Amino acid sequence: MSQFIIGIDTGGTFTDFVILDKKGKLKKWKVLSTPSDPSRAIIQGLEDVLKDFSKEPIKIVHGTTVGTNAFLERKGAKTCLITTKGFEDVLFIGRQARPALYDLYAQKPQDMISRQMVLGVEERCNANGEILVELERSELEKCASFLDKRSVQSIAVCFLHSYINSENEEKLGRFLEKRGMKVYLSSRLIPEFREFERMSTTVINAYLGPVVGNYIRTLKEKLPMASIMVQLSSGGCLPADRVEHMAAATILSGPAGGVLASLELGKSLGIKNILTFDMGGTSTDVSLCPGQLIYTRDYRIEGFPINLPVIDVHTVGAGGGSVAWIDKGGLLKVGPRSAGADPGPVCYGKGEEITVTDANLFLGRLRPERFLGGRMGLETDKVCKKMGELASRLGLEPVETAMGIIRLVNLNMVQALQKVSIERGYDPRKFHLVSFGGAAGLHALSVAQELGITRVIIPNMAGVFSAQGLACSNLVFEASKGLFWQSNLHDMSVLKKAIFELEKSVNMQARSSFTTQEQRVKTASFVDVRYLGQSFEIMIPFENEWQRTFHKEHKRLYGYSMPQRAIEVTAIRTRLEILQKGKKTPLTYTLNEISNLDGVDPVSLPHEFSDIIFENGKKKVAVVNRDDLPYNKLVQGPFLITDDFTTILVQEGWAMAGCNGHLIALRM
Repeated sequence: MSQFIIGIDTGGTFTDFVILDKKGKLKKWKVLSTPSDPSRAIIQGLEDVLKDFSKEPIKIVHGTTVGTNAFLERKGAKTCLITTKGFEDVLFIGRQARPALYDLYAQKPQDMISRQMVLGVEERCNANGEILVELERSELEKCASFLDKRSVQSIAVCFLHSYINSENEEKLGRFLEKRGMKVYLSSRLIPEFREFERMSTTVINAYLGPVVGNYIRTLKEKLPMASIMVQLSSGGCLPADRVEHMAAATILSGPAGGVLASLELGKSLGIKNILTFDMGGTSTDVSLCPGQLIYTRDYRIEGFPINLPVIDVHTVGAGGGSVAWIDKGGLLKVGPRSAGADPGPVCYGKGEEITVTDANLFLGRLRPERFLGGRMGLETDKVCKKMGELASRLGLEPVETAMGIIRLVNLNMVQALQKVSIERGYDPRKFHLVSFGGAAGLHALSVAQELGITRVIIPNMAGVFSAQGLACSNLVFEASKGLFWQSNLHDMSVLKKAIFELEKSVNMQARSSFTTQEQRVKTASFVDVRYLGQSFEIMIPFENEWQRTFHKEHKRLYGYSMPQRAIEVTAIRTRLEILQKGKKTPLTYTLNEISNLDGVDPVSLPHEFSDIIFENGKKKVAVVNRDDLPYNKLVQGPFLITDDFTTILVQEGWAMAGCNGHLIALRM
């Protein structure tokens, strides 16, 4: 049995660690990431917090950006696509819908593979699953010859209608696997209709699979005593040795941990509606949870769809390391490019370009001597010099430039939160904002104020909160299947039987990973539903009142429902979650009402003073250690709160109170 469960969240700038022991006690740590080899930062962090980690069994739940970075940098495996003859251009044509319809200068994203790496073969299956053209031996040999000439590392196979009948795909897959090739079949990954989305998802999976697989193997070699799980974008984790075949499902691996932790925190505090705000060094990830996780199958990475259920997280290039730059028109811009961990912001010592972190330091909102608990000093003089140079190019004063950087990055994050709330039919003013990530505390209250949010929760371990969510993650197995069921043609028993068979299949997959004596199993099934004749579906939990739930959700999203119209189910899904028996979670608290609304003055607490520049000028404000904040009493802003891995700015018009280890901010 593992003595420790360790959540490890590898970000673009920092790698975060949360260590959970058998008694439910936590320890947190943070080190600079090593982008060239993320495992180096992991080994360094483990050596810092667990001196003898290589001598005893440990369990690691890892949120990784290896797959995401490989895609964005186009450093995936050399991949070939084999598809039905006549459909070789589907991946490049895509859909008619365009994200920027009237932009004459819009550019398509860089292709994953070239057209020369696509082969069409003579095979055909119709929409009813009948094989019209069998895959002959001559076509198999043609595929082998085509692949040998190109020295490919990975093969994606996506045949027309293989979601109904996978016989031809499986035949090709077996043939190529016997030749020692890495093959990724669409019918194994995503047996659902929509050819472009299925093909895109399969190619991304094949493109990233070998890269993620090699990284996991390297990590396992360095950690021979560790049981390694990898976080999936849909929540939950999967044994590391299975992830190579599900690499596309790790695109939002790290951010999913933060959303899961936020949802559990909200439940424990008796709060149903939460908006998550995760601002790290490279990006900001936001999500909405109206008492439950919201999933989407419309996630796109640089325009390419990944048609797998993922937690609805929206990411923008707005983090502490986001670079400030000047466009061709002479205007100040911030992000999406980041300074990352190397060279990092100017204040880290090696960077040469001003970032959001540098602007916060320049404005007095960061304490150099307290950064990362005092382990890492910040170079204020170098920041002042570089800020002056940037300001001179803009024709502004350095203070105006720094304030402009903060305003721009805040605007980017406000727009991201609006996208997951207002654009989804939710009023953000009815939600609590849960703020976490190393950089979030300096921006959370400003962002909340812009959205009309009056309550902000900053968790106890805000600086490493995503890693905390990973440490508390459960093992999950998922499967889906295309199914065209119509309420006016088919009996309900047909649908129930199909779901029963899918649940049985998922149980078979998971059986080797748990014993019913030690662990509990939670199974949930879903259906993708639409009105007959519509083009898009809504994913609904398959429960007794699932049809009523669909009508209600359709009305919430689109303003109307049609209960008398026939409905159609296009896919069924099952999710099996393995719950640890007696598992201790550090996310169990009780929310008490803030009793003293008069509050206290921050200068009556143990403190220092610091000069901070606000919109209305410079003010001398108290700097308070997080542990010194009184429980259940409001402290009126403005003042600054310092913690080991985050700093929180409480502005004028806001007040902060401690609550069971968390901080609750109220708009006064």
